Amino acid sequence: MQIFGVDIGGSGIKGAPVDLDKGDLAQERHKVLTPQPATPDGVADGVKQVVDHFGWTGPVGVTFPGVVTDGATIRTAANVDDSWIDTDARLLLGERLGGLPVTVVNDADAAGVAEMHFGAGRDRRGTVIVLTFGTGIGSAVFVDGVLVPNTELGHLELDGHDAEKRASSKAREDHDMTWEHWAVHRVREYLAHVEMLFSPELFIIGGGVSRKSQKFLPHIEGIKAEIVPAQLQNNAGIVGAAMRAAGH
Repeated sequence: MQIFGVDIGGSGIKGAPVDLDKGDLAQERHKVLTPQPATPDGVADGVKQVVDHFGWTGPVGVTFPGVVTDGATIRTAANVDDSWIDTDARLLLGERLGGLPVTVVNDADAAGVAEMHFGAGRDRRGTVIVLTFGTGIGSAVFVDGVLVPNTELGHLELDGHDAEKRASSKAREDHDMTWEHWAVHRVREYLAHVEMLFSPELFIIGGGVSRKSQKFLPHIEGIKAEIVPAQLQNNAGIVGAAMRAAGH
């Protein structure tokens, strides 16, 4: 069975048909740049470009980098334009896609659902936290495999700042940090704070940095929880979006 998944990020909008039996992309993903400013109309146009690229005419799952309530309404928009707040994203995107059925889900929640079903969290019980490091930091918290939605742990306070302003992948690039410095002084500090609050058995590190995990994970010490890279890497959001659209 194939369902289309789209992952909206602060820098790019990417998508592809997903083979839900394998938990993998059925075709190579297509990506367009996220418009700046990332307004609802501009982003919806980007989603349409991605979907039209494949000539897709079925259900579409879409991730959003912020809190999504009732499967439609956007409540926060830290890394896209503030005009998204209170937008009915399901209605907007459905209309832009010519009436195709659309499901909208928080981006990290989508990535987490995919990792728990097909990836590094498969068959893991207890508390598992999936963290995606990119333009910001997304989070998905699972207790015995059940998602606690819209946790947004990237916005915890860390040293007087929004955590994602200090420890995201974008922060590493903006401040020209080495992988080791970022891991030891930013990521480890952040993980220690999250661990103090939630005491998870497992951290799964996703987002674009997951494919470069060997550059930073070995430098993170002193965390009691097991720390592993996401197996689906940066495709987890697309897969999770499709899973949600299929009712998983």
